[in-house]
Formats: sequence, structure tokens, C-alpha cells
Amino acid sequence: MAELVFFSGTMDCGKSTLALQMDHNHSVRGRAGLIFTKLDRAGDSVLSSRLGLSTGAREVSDDVDFWEVVVGFATSGHRIDYLICDEAQFYTPPQVEQLARIVDEMAVDVFAFGITSDFRAQLFPGSQRFIELADRVQVLQVEALCWCGNKATHNARVVDGVMVVEGEQVLVGDTAPTEHGVMDDEGCGAGEHAVEYEVLCRRHYMRRMTSQAARSAAVSADVLPFDLDVCAVPPVAG
Repeated sequence: MAELVFFSGTMDCGKSTLALQMDHNHSVRGRAGLIFTKLDRAGDSVLSSRLGLSTGAREVSDDVDFWEVVVGFATSGHRIDYLICDEAQFYTPPQVEQLARIVDEMAVDVFAFGITSDFRAQLFPGSQRFIELADRVQVLQVEALCWCGNKATHNARVVDGVMVVEGEQVLVGDTAPTEHGVMDDEGCGAGEHAVEYEVLCRRHYMRRMTSQAARSAAVSADVLPFDLDVCAVPPVAG
């Protein structure tokens, strides 16, 4: 039986690395597949991981119809056994429904990889639809860590050094990790503002305390205020 599987987690939990590994495992066993992605950190039509691995992929725009693409591919004489769908949180709900139809009516496995919730701690529409329709939702076992060392559960957006909880859902920030492990996985340039992303545990997400804010409030650069109740820098709207 073909399956629709949604692999999910926070940023930096190895989703894209697993997507690449999944494609490798299936292809070396003689299975034929297609790779899709959207707004990858490396640019258009590329599936890349932070470990430096990458491969070519089909870029997904909002007007892509997966059913038409896969049916067209199959009717032109190509074999297709599975789809790898990275950055799946950005797919539209109708596109997720198209992927479910491909599984049910064409017996093609669909392996989707994406972030569950955005910087506001709200579900991406695409991720929500995957959770509603998937045969399996699998949380990745590679745990991303908050700056305090606890399991990271939330994705925080940092604009000009300050964590924000309002603004556009999709906004790509800097792609290079900083000294505090700040990174991006959600979307692209924000004009004159420096936009970064950081994974936090729920406690520090709720307190708006990023690694930078914690260091600013610390008595020394080597001692972080794990028990501080409020962030040294007041939160601002995006």
C-alpha cells in the first residue's frame, strides 16, 4: 500500500537531510522518484541540507498541480514510484490534497518534509492539511536544541536582534548560522532589516528570550540567566 507520510519538526532537526537520504535509499533499490521543494535556502530548484548536501529538484509554486505533473510524467512513459516533497509547510492545502490523491489513485508513495508551526507558534496551512490527511505523521528523532540545552519546540523570528511574533508568515532570513546558532528556514529578504531564525524551547519562546537576549542579560558572557523571568530586550511587533 502506498502511503502519504509527513515528517515534521522544528528547524535544524534534519528534515532536508532525511529527505535526501530517503531519495537515496529508494533510488539505489531501483525505485524511480521525483523530488520537489519550495523556497529552499540554496535557491530555486534545489533541495539542500545544512550539512552541505544537495540535489536538483522541481520548484513548487502556488499554481503547480501535482496531479497534472505526475499524471503527465507517467503517461509520457516514465515510471514513478515515489515523491520527495521538501519544505512542504509552504504547499497550499489543495496541493496537499493532490498529493493524497496521487497516493490513493496512483499507488505512488509521497514522503513530505516540513516545519509544523511558524514563528507565531501557529500551524502552517500546508502542515495542517498534511496532519489532517497523512497516513502517518512522524516527528523526527534528531532533536534541535534551544540555547539553554533543552529540546527546542518552537521557531522564533529575530528582526534586528529582537524576537517578534507578528508579521508575514513567510519571510526568509539570513541562511548562514551565526555564533549563537541562529538560522533560517521560513522564507526571503526583509528589506533593510536583519532577519534571522532561532529554535527555542517553549519556556524561552514564551519569555521572548533568544540566545542574544540571554547574553545581553547575563552577568557575564559565560553565565547565561536560565531562570530570568523576562527578556532584557522588550518584544516588539514585526
